[in-house]
Amino acid sequence: MLHIVDDEEVVRDALTWLATSRGISSRSYASALQLLRHADSGQFDPEGDCVLLDVRMPDMNGIAAFDQLSTRGLTQRMPVIFLTGHGDVPMAVDALKRGAFDFFEKPFNDNQLMDRVQEGLAGSRKAGEMAQVHARLATLSAREREVLDLILAGKMNKVVADELGISMRTVEVHRAHIFDKMQVKTAVELAGLLK
Repeated sequence: MLHIVDDEEVVRDALTWLATSRGISSRSYASALQLLRHADSGQFDPEGDCVLLDVRMPDMNGIAAFDQLSTRGLTQRMPVIFLTGHGDVPMAVDALKRGAFDFFEKPFNDNQLMDRVQEGLAGSRKAGEMAQVHARLATLSAREREVLDLILAGKMNKVVADELGISMRTVEVHRAHIFDKMQVKTAVELAGLLK
């Protein structure tokens, strides 16, 4: 989902049309505060989220909104592309150093902007997938983590049992629980998920 934040309705409409022409779903906001309320809801699109954020807006400017997203740890999950008609080089450099995904001056090249949006969406999707993997890892017990590490090292059940001083049957039970919690069917899938 592309989140378009601009206080000018005509700009929001044009960007919405542009996103639609590329098959990108979008949602628009007249203020940064509306975006932050949505971000706080925790509702992320499994296909990824990206933010087009105008720098100069009343109430809260884009830089302040970006700082809020950063403070909340959301800039990986919602990469921010700044848009401005009043940008300058120091502002762009500062925004990029602080983790903005990109910075475009109006007028911008439509294709270049949408290409970057698609890259931002892909990065967001990957960050979302990794967050899910980490959440699944957090459900493993300490013993399951030990077994997991040995499985990833390519050790057979008998070797895992010997190294941990447990029965082979216990290793098999832990292995089944790990696969279930991590939502995989094989050790190869597991290794691919955690690489």
